[in-house]
Amino acid sequence: MSKDSAVYDIAAQLRLLQQSFDTFDEAVATRLGLNRTDLRCLGVVLGSGPLSAGEISTAVKLSPAATTTAIDRLSQAGYVSRTRDDDNRRRVLVTATDAARTVEAEVFRPVGQAGAQALSRYDEDQLAVILDFLQTARQVQQTQTARLTATTPPPV
Repeated sequence: MSKDSAVYDIAAQLRLLQQSFDTFDEAVATRLGLNRTDLRCLGVVLGSGPLSAGEISTAVKLSPAATTTAIDRLSQAGYVSRTRDDDNRRRVLVTATDAARTVEAEVFRPVGQAGAQALSRYDEDQLAVILDFLQTARQVQQTQTARLTATTPPPV
């Protein structure tokens, strides 16, 4: 296999991988009765919470109003709660509920376990190459996203 052919095959597999992530996220959102934006917000809270609405807004790149709406829907669904920050009583924090932690255990943790199992066939050197590739691929995506957002006028 030539290097050009290998690069083409890798790009094709990356597109398929992205599609599989999208399909999985859509299935999770449907199962939970959420939209994809709400699911993104929930993922941020599960991964980094408790967070303020502003921190969630920055993490998912939503307007404050859209973030508040998503938090309202997540709260109504029972996946997050709002609490006062003990250190700053004017600040409200969004925290994952027990229901959200159950979703994390039943839906997301098995994905991580299956991924770890799949990676167990690789040795340390191969894992280092995989890690380097993933970091490089993410950097390419971030650079291309920045290029698009810097040059694309907002929709009318």
